[in-house]
Amino acid sequence: MVNDSKSPRTSVPPSPRRARALGLPLPGTPGPLNAITDVPGVSVGLTTIIDDDASIRTGVTAVLPRPPADLLNPVWAGAFSMNGNGEMTGVHWIKEAGWFTGPITITNTFSVGLAHHATVRWMVEHFPDKVGENLWVLPVAAETYDGYLNDIAGLHVTERHVLAAIDGATGGPVAEGSVGGGTGMIAYEFKGGTGTASRKIPLAGKDYTLGALVQANHGLRPWLTVCGQPVGAALPENRVHERERGSIIVVIATDAPLIPTQIERLARRAAIGIGRAGTPSGNSSGDIFLAFSTANDPGPLPEPARLGFEAISNDLLDPLFLAAVEAVDEAVLNAMCAARPMSGKKGRHVDALPLDRLRDLMGISSED
Repeated sequence: MVNDSKSPRTSVPPSPRRARALGLPLPGTPGPLNAITDVPGVSVGLTTIIDDDASIRTGVTAVLPRPPADLLNPVWAGAFSMNGNGEMTGVHWIKEAGWFTGPITITNTFSVGLAHHATVRWMVEHFPDKVGENLWVLPVAAETYDGYLNDIAGLHVTERHVLAAIDGATGGPVAEGSVGGGTGMIAYEFKGGTGTASRKIPLAGKDYTLGALVQANHGLRPWLTVCGQPVGAALPENRVHERERGSIIVVIATDAPLIPTQIERLARRAAIGIGRAGTPSGNSSGDIFLAFSTANDPGPLPEPARLGFEAISNDLLDPLFLAAVEAVDEAVLNAMCAARPMSGKKGRHVDALPLDRLRDLMGISSED
């Protein structure tokens, strides 16, 4: 998909190149779309900005935890920083109050402030009687660094691109790989980017859904592990980094009813999810995770005088924790499987994960 910065495209068909389609022995039961949008009410928008003449390889991803008309309703949440060489705005209030409002946006490192600013504008325009009068907003905006392939110093993401991602958010299948905020990202020295996955979880007599979306821009080639197999060491060609230079943002959504301390515990499990693929969360990496539950909707701000919660017992959370680990791991693999080779700034080139060789290394025949 090629777009210039004047004509961002906000929707593309999902990639058929996904980890499960290769026959990888991935655990767990995914939802119908195997995407974060399997969680009812959650939608995703993508603005991809590619301009060959200007070496632009960037974009914006928006995750809406509720339908647009309900985005002034607090979403109960928790956040965790595995390694803090990165940024996710709004997390101080999440740690203080246990909730956030509005869309989540993910973009490149130099555009995170612009994404925050544009999200505020979106909230002001959609809730003019409240935002800026009796209420203020503290949006969640996150980033990873795409400066190897993208002219990041050119500051090519504009407010219009962010608003297009938010306004273009839909349910249904989610495009993966080199799209949205993941356009210029690199994972394990292969082309990375945007990936998603989901799990169905029976808990306390009910069926719930958990979904994860990642912006994968982390890891070194020798670390890469797929379903327990150290495949990266067998794929040494055309490496691009001598040391860890990237980051990963993880967003986890669920419709399971949880209190904020439980949701923060869920966010921490993303660390195990990214670790399954081999990363130790390097010194230069910004590995920052957000989890939220769409249950216990208190209605629009301001908060009511009394808040009531339904929550699953702590003793029953292990299946949900495992689902988070599995979904995050698979989302990273989906990002890498979907991404295509990309050339960018200063003629630099990044290969895609060679799927045929991966199948051979995993012992998967073409008939499987």
